[in-house]
Amino acid sequence: MLISTAFAQTAAPAASPESSLLSLLPLVAMFVVLYFIMIRPQMKRQKEHKAMIEALAKGDEVVTAGGVLGRVSKLGDSVLHVEVASGVELQVQRSAVAQVLPKGTLK
Repeated sequence: MLISTAFAQTAAPAASPESSLLSLLPLVAMFVVLYFIMIRPQMKRQKEHKAMIEALAKGDEVVTAGGVLGRVSKLGDSVLHVEVASGVELQVQRSAVAQVLPKGTLK
């Protein structure tokens, strides 16, 4: 014989539905942990950033994603003009604003 009787008997036990559900439990638990550690905080940051961008007003002092500091001089739908020096304006996308500084930071 090619297969011994002892090996043939242990090779084919039927998996019960309970054991297959228990084997999925660690995968589900890892997804739940991943959601609360990574996905949920990222969604919260995105919501806060969107609210900050929508609340921009003329005269706000901002920092762009590239690190440029300036004062908002004109607002458009998707573009705003940032005055970085007297008479020097840059056009940047609204989404490129990384932070709004407190008033009086730039002097």
